[in-house]
Amino acid sequence: MSFLKNRTVLGVICIVLSLLICFVVAPLFNSGISQKTDIVRVIKDIKAGDQITREMLKIVEVGSYNLPKNVVKDVDTAIGKYAAADMAAGDYILSSKLTDVPAAENAYLYHLDGEKQAISVTLKNFATGLSGKLATGDIVSVIAPDYKKRGTTVIPAELKYVEVIAVTANTGYDTDTGGQRGNEDEKQLPSTVTLLASPEQSKILAELEADGKLHLSLVYRGSKENAAKFIEAQDKVIEELYPSAKVQTGEEKTESIGAENTGNIKPDTPKEGE
Repeated sequence: MSFLKNRTVLGVICIVLSLLICFVVAPLFNSGISQKTDIVRVIKDIKAGDQITREMLKIVEVGSYNLPKNVVKDVDTAIGKYAAADMAAGDYILSSKLTDVPAAENAYLYHLDGEKQAISVTLKNFATGLSGKLATGDIVSVIAPDYKKRGTTVIPAELKYVEVIAVTANTGYDTDTGGQRGNEDEKQLPSTVTLLASPEQSKILAELEADGKLHLSLVYRGSKENAAKFIEAQDKVIEELYPSAKVQTGEEKTESIGAENTGNIKPDTPKEGE
């Protein structure tokens, strides 16, 4: 090792090492840092439970160095999934923040098939919603005071049996799904009730909501099988009140006789255990 004591040799070694660092190591390091890759970035704030759409995302090119391994690089991987956590505009999308299952508090909205609709009605006071005791899956009747301003209180034939699919507090969270609540020590009273309704039922409910006059009464709470019998009976009445559209002069026109004949046709009351 005596040659290391030679200053000339040491100088040459230092020069060689410097050249290796400058022309070999540094370029390789810089090359790794400068490599680019496409990733998916959020361009609109996304709340947990929201379904991801194309309008929420953007493909951007960034440096690949030190990126998380689970960063999403293909936009199709994210579209149609649900956010498992809040994401702000500018965030990268990670696969751990995506789920195939919608959030519990609005899962019912993703089971609509086009035949029926979800429509909410306001509970004007404590009594109109069964004193806060309504729950998802209940079958209720909608009572209409002074129906069509005729001075009579009726249960429209279209609304004798309607399914409750959500009961929501004024915080925006459903009261019976274990969602976030403002004060755990206080019971969150329902502010609205969301019902599963046909288009014909929805129109009547919208009119009653606009008038601010409706009352819900509980008809049945129990098994899904028996609840389905009530809905089946109601659907038959809807079919009788609103027959299939007839084509006249090239246009489809639906005959609507239900609103004027609420007392003529009534759904049969299913018996539990049938």
